[in-house]
Amino acid sequence: MRIAPLALGGVLVLALATAVPANPRSVELRKAGFVHAYNLDHDKAVAAFREAIEADPADPAAYRAMAAIAWLTLLYQRGSVSVDDYLGSMTKPNITLNAPSAELAAQFHTNIEQALKLAEQRLQARPGDAGAHYDVGAAVGQLAGYTATVDGKVFSGFTAARRAFDEHERVLALDPSRKDAGLIIGTYRYIVANLNMVMRWMAYVAGFGGGRERALEALESCAAYPSDVQTEAKLALVLIYNRERRYDAALRILSGLREQYPQNRLLWLETGATELRAGRVSQALGMLETGVSMFERDGRPKAYGEGALWYLKRGSARVAAGQAAPARTDLERSLTLEARGWVRGRTRIELGKLLDLAGKRADAKAAYTAGADLCRIDNDPLGVAEAERWLQNAYAGTNTPAGRQ
Repeated sequence: MRIAPLALGGVLVLALATAVPANPRSVELRKAGFVHAYNLDHDKAVAAFREAIEADPADPAAYRAMAAIAWLTLLYQRGSVSVDDYLGSMTKPNITLNAPSAELAAQFHTNIEQALKLAEQRLQARPGDAGAHYDVGAAVGQLAGYTATVDGKVFSGFTAARRAFDEHERVLALDPSRKDAGLIIGTYRYIVANLNMVMRWMAYVAGFGGGRERALEALESCAAYPSDVQTEAKLALVLIYNRERRYDAALRILSGLREQYPQNRLLWLETGATELRAGRVSQALGMLETGVSMFERDGRPKAYGEGALWYLKRGSARVAAGQAAPARTDLERSLTLEARGWVRGRTRIELGKLLDLAGKRADAKAAYTAGADLCRIDNDPLGVAEAERWLQNAYAGTNTPAGRQ
């Protein structure tokens, strides 16, 4: 249950903030708020969502939107801003995280509690209404996601997650045209499909359905269906396609998102990282050069550790391209900036590659060991696996069998 919002826009954060139509002005303001959020203009998003509440105080979606932007901001402040944060294990039951901002936590809980209260009232009045079931499922799903990603208590939100799943399955049973309900259903199906055997059995007993094919079908239908959650389904697919190594599919989505949200510099980061995973070094480097320039010119608040992540990514592309000197400059700069532990760990690993290329095997092994330790502490199994690979066999560049990822 560790799929969480990306600062690309947020997988399941803003997605869970949509609803059945309120009055037209509230809907218009909420849509404007989503666009601001996807463009990383969080303050403008908050202002728009606040106006949406004022325009229709009885609309659960407006309160979910306010809760969602608080959640997204918390994750942004923690530096959970990239696909890399969610490519590793999905089975760790609890994750140690720093305490959230009390103000933002209160903003989330106050608004989501009001959203759920209004949604429950609607469902009680209209038990056969698909929109009422959607509202309840979205609210409890948001609670489950917050518990997992902010509090780090992955299984504590299990009951809420189960209800969100059931409510949105009910939505599709009542109204099969509501493809927007496929976001929660598809996401949880994919999570269950990736659990180990024991945990998957427990999820089935608890009522969660799995299956990669059914998960992708639900998410792809949602991504093709015009709705407030269409962008969120696309972002979820970017993550899943990267996990499944379907890089071309992820890149097609990212291309469209860059056109739609040109102020979201993190879309350039994700495109470059995806190109690099696909082994397209020159394309990755070009995208990351553009992205770093955007980052350095952008005067808006940055995510925690974002600078270190940018220079790690460009440095990694430069290592793969054989550009040793500029790669070292980027990587050493990354180490001088505030950063997540896994970012520091992977930076050490990339510096180890440069040491291997320079024939300094003992120093390279020390760098890989240090990198593995940092990645292990920050729950980055993929980083640990890469470090262990190069500890066994010296890195020899991307144009040799030993160097290919």
